[in-house]
Amino acid sequence: MNSRIRIVKRKEREANISRATADSRPEESQTSAIVKTVKSWIATTRERRQAELFNALSFRHTQDDCEDLNPSSPFALGNAATKQNMTGAQACPLAVFATETVALQSACARAKEYLTVVLVAGLLILGAQGKAHAQVGASAPRDSLTLDQAIDIALRNNHGMKIAGLAVGRADEDISAAKTQRLPAFHTYTLVSGNLATNQIKVPNLASDLFPGIGPFFSLNQERRPTAIFAATAIEPLTQQYRIGLHIKLEKLSRDVAQAKFRLQQQETIDKVKKAYYAILQTSSALGSVREAVKAYHELDKVSGDYVIKQIALKADHLVVQTRLAQAEYEELELTNRLATQKEQLNSLLGRSVVNEFDVAPVPEFVSFATELTEARKIALERRPELQQARLTVEQATLDRRIKKSEYIPDVSAGFVYLTPRNFASIVPKNFANVGVSVSWEFFDWGRKKHQLAEKEMAIEQAKAGLKETEDQVLIDVGDKLRKLQQSGQALRVARLNEDSATENLRVSTGRYKLQAAMLSDVLQSQASLAEASHEYQQALLAFWTAKAEFEKALGEDK
Repeated sequence: MNSRIRIVKRKEREANISRATADSRPEESQTSAIVKTVKSWIATTRERRQAELFNALSFRHTQDDCEDLNPSSPFALGNAATKQNMTGAQACPLAVFATETVALQSACARAKEYLTVVLVAGLLILGAQGKAHAQVGASAPRDSLTLDQAIDIALRNNHGMKIAGLAVGRADEDISAAKTQRLPAFHTYTLVSGNLATNQIKVPNLASDLFPGIGPFFSLNQERRPTAIFAATAIEPLTQQYRIGLHIKLEKLSRDVAQAKFRLQQQETIDKVKKAYYAILQTSSALGSVREAVKAYHELDKVSGDYVIKQIALKADHLVVQTRLAQAEYEELELTNRLATQKEQLNSLLGRSVVNEFDVAPVPEFVSFATELTEARKIALERRPELQQARLTVEQATLDRRIKKSEYIPDVSAGFVYLTPRNFASIVPKNFANVGVSVSWEFFDWGRKKHQLAEKEMAIEQAKAGLKETEDQVLIDVGDKLRKLQQSGQALRVARLNEDSATENLRVSTGRYKLQAAMLSDVLQSQASLAEASHEYQQALLAFWTAKAEFEKALGEDK
């Protein structure tokens, strides 16, 4: 039995060591890389110093051999006593080698001490730098992004908002272009040609009756040559001013439609930002609940492990707790990844880099609404951009009919024409300048305008029917969104109470289990009930926030 207990304790120690190693691995990765680099540098320095010492020894031995072979060398021993002692000195190379080996070992030891001091100093410096970097990182927390700030950023940088804003700018340019039609129109014309026919002018004989038999006096032949005609006109519309004014009004209505679409895009963008923001809040809240569950399972794992050692609980119960712990850790990882993806999506909606790190600020979990349905529908009928766009469509159809009807009015314009022919015969005038009035009127069109006016009448009726349908849809949408908001608020209160009850039950069960007054199955059941209650609460919270955003959009609020 004691051996079994020791085995269990040894497994727990190994598990604790593995967890501690896994926790410290990211922090030690950089330090281990630095240590490996310093160690490689130390080994290279040690090998270089050893090579230098061996080279010095080899040089010394070579020097001694040279002294023996060349007695006249300055380094040779010239006294006879030394030569006589050569026999006794035959054992000196071994002693010299031993002495040099001792010197080499002492030098290596000093080198090791020096490098050890350098290594310790380097590690101390790197540790101080790492601590400074950690302090800098801790002093620069991530930005906290509120819902209002997110909406303001999206309205400035969202791509859909930019596109809708450019559409309004294009409509303004169309209005300016339509206004220029009231002013005179200036045109120039040029015709360069050559005459292919032969022109011959004969002057008849005026006295042919008096002098019969005499032909024409003379004839003029125009030689072939290239000619050019240059003309310039200035035309001011008169009766067309009425139709031009109607076109300008039509362009202004088109600009108003573009602005209504801009407001619609603005509300859709705000709705998307709110839903994405609320989804991040829901995921963050769920992640906090799962982390609390992980802590509770860790505590329960520790208690059940002690009970297994004391033979109070079964090994199977302990394995069940570990399984629940692993499942909770998996849920924590899944929620962490989901939160990262949702933040990237919100950054894309805000029109900024998806890698921007931020934290969301909490919002009130529940807000009571005392808005009556009648008042809400009245507000929606005034604010909804869809209704504004439908009303403008009716006005556009009416104005388009008036423009078509104005085509019955003749087009009368005042104009000035200047024309100059070049390289013609000398009898052709060189300049023509005329001022006059031009009239254009299609008095018979085989009933075309009549059918076109009938089509415009149908377009007006169609636009009015679309307006009525849009009003009905808005009224239905406001009522539906208000009911869903009230229903989701009530469901949120129920889910909140259910989660509080499950949390209290788990606390009581855990306390009783520690006092051995309850079974482990009771604690696990309480934990499962809390997890289910937390999940239902998170879903109810997300449903309430989504219903709130949809109701605000149904009212036509800009923010």
